[in-house]
Amino acid sequence: MSAGDTCPVDTPQPARYPRRAVILHWIVALLIIALLASGWTMVDIPRNTPERAFFFNLHKSLGIVGAFFIAALIAWRVRHEVPTLPASMSRWERGAAVLNHWLFYILMVLVTLAGYLTSSFSKYGPKLFGIPLPHWGWEDAALRGDFAAVHRVAGLVFAVLIVLHVAAALKHLLWDRDGVFQRMMPGAKMKVP
Repeated sequence: MSAGDTCPVDTPQPARYPRRAVILHWIVALLIIALLASGWTMVDIPRNTPERAFFFNLHKSLGIVGAFFIAALIAWRVRHEVPTLPASMSRWERGAAVLNHWLFYILMVLVTLAGYLTSSFSKYGPKLFGIPLPHWGWEDAALRGDFAAVHRVAGLVFAVLIVLHVAAALKHLLWDRDGVFQRMMPGAKMKVP
């Protein structure tokens, strides 16, 4: 990541994220929400049913599509500075924001990779909307179970961090009113605090 992750306060940088970053953020966010929803839904569907196969294939396909957008988002982030946080934020809030974003990037990669490896060690294999993709493994129930456990636990940790992220964003919008929320909203008008 770049030096912007230290969240300097009140240095001259743009007040909001550029359009490309906003678009990537919201595409990835919507895909992750769809992945979490389909992941929680599919595990409760009875085995060997068309509904279960549909949700598993949808989940895998969205994960693979998401991997490309996640790679684009991380590539953008590595090459660009982020807007600074307002001086009104306490040191611990700035530190928590930096930590949460680092964990987001790590978990996006970890969850996606563990999911792909889970599929790679199953008899069904990874598929993109029904098109078989290369296996990185062979049919192995033990390895599949290990990667599935990593995928599941990392997904749950990610879900908790997303809830914290949304709560912090709403705090900035409703309580602090410091413009932090608007930095990532499409078409939002910025007010100077």
